[in-house]
Order: sequence, then C-alpha cells, then structure tokens
Amino acid sequence: MKKIVLVLFLLAGFAAAGRAQESRQDVSLSGIGLIPPFIASSTDVQVHSNAALGVLASYRFMLTPNSAIEANYGITYQNQYTYLISNSLRVPIQTRTMEISGAFVRSFTFKKFNPFLEAGPTALIFIPIRNLGTDVDAKQQTGIGVLYGGGVAYEISPSFDIRAEYRAYVTKVPTFGLGSNSTENLTTNKWFNIYVPTVGVAYHF
Repeated sequence: MKKIVLVLFLLAGFAAAGRAQESRQDVSLSGIGLIPPFIASSTDVQVHSNAALGVLASYRFMLTPNSAIEANYGITYQNQYTYLISNSLRVPIQTRTMEISGAFVRSFTFKKFNPFLEAGPTALIFIPIRNLGTDVDAKQQTGIGVLYGGGVAYEISPSFDIRAEYRAYVTKVPTFGLGSNSTENLTTNKWFNIYVPTVGVAYHF
C-alpha cells in the first residue's frame, strides 16, 4: 500500500511538473518604432533617415523562472533612407525592414513588475519599395547583426502582462546592392545602432 501511495505521489508530482512546464511560455504582440541614426561616413556618403512604425510578434520559452529564450518576427510599414554622396548626388530609397531574431532573456521579479534584459543575434532584411520615393535600382539586402535591449513587464493578471522595452539593432548600413561597382556608390563602411522602442501585450500559457 505504501508503494502504491508513493507511486501515486510521484505521478502527481510529475504531472504538476509537466503542467508547470507547459505554462512556461508566452506570446506577445507589440507596436514598434524604428529610428535609424544619422550616419556620416569615411567615404563621403551621408545617410539621413526618418522613423518607421511597425509590429513585432514574439515567443518566449522559460528555461528557469528567471531566464528564457525568445524568437521574434517584426516588420515596419516604411521609412526612407536618403544617401547624400559627396554633397552633390541625393539617392532616396523607400524601405520596409523585416526582423528575424533570437535572444536570451534574463528577468527579475519585484511584485507585479518584472524588469528584464535581452540580447542575441538578428537578421534584418531591408526591402526596397518600388514607388516614386525610390528612383534607383535598389535590391533587397539582409544584414546580420545583434539585438539588445531592456524593459519591464507589468502583470495585469496571471495570464497577461504589458511590456515596454527599449530595443536596438546593431548592423552594417545597407547599400541595397549599390556598392563600389555601381554608378551610385552607397558604401559607408559604417554600422547602424538602430533604436527600437516597443510597447505590447503578452499572453502566458
């Protein structure tokens, strides 16, 4: 009888552990702003840009109560990169930016507030938009870089929280296929630190 009770206790423990593992996940949907900085380069090419708005979908899996891995997919509506070459040639390119990234997330708990830090690799896909804002033969380009950021989540119920975060991408300034072998040489030999403020809602399950 004691063995049966012990087996039942262990089974109950495993079931509870399994249920806890199943609830170590969340998905979130956020609005983002994409703010590329001004770039002045060593090749006499300056890059001006405006901000873009977009959306970000994320999935987190908790490895421990305070650490997780995260997968992200995001896309912006549009913004414009303007390349000024030797103060004479102006090359505007309308662009959508797609993010595919992963990160390690370290969180901290203070009652209903959960600050967190994250970092990981990212791929940024710069997609030219063929319209009047792009008057050159710009090509789609993928930049490999790093995602980093920090923010805070506020628990509004056991299943939902609100997240606000400062995120950033570090990646090479794109040339859109217009490098040293083209008439419009957009090479800068510089790196972007793109600012990405983010606000959204997460669902835990």
